[in-house]
Amino acid sequence: MGFHGRMHAENGVATIRLAGEVDSRSAHRLNELIVAAVKRMPQRLVLLAEELTYLSSAGLRSLVFAHQKMGRGVEIVLVGVQPDVAETIRLTGFDRSIVMHEAGGQP
Repeated sequence: MGFHGRMHAENGVATIRLAGEVDSRSAHRLNELIVAAVKRMPQRLVLLAEELTYLSSAGLRSLVFAHQKMGRGVEIVLVGVQPDVAETIRLTGFDRSIVMHEAGGQP
């Protein structure tokens, strides 16, 4: 399927919409979007993940990359995370470093 993403920043919030699969072939594109978001110096990074169907270990590394690049003062929120993707994030313990709302949950 591939990966599609786009970033928008406004009022201290950088939002990246994720669609498709983030794997070893596409994680670099997510990293590029993260770098673009960092340049906006947001106070919050929101990852809209309703259309994200797969997150490999390379994708998890991209989330860690975001956490490192954004710094401690920036909240990272994943919204609309599909159950399989949420489980992958939970298994690594990374859910303790971010705010995560599964599909159908409250943002």
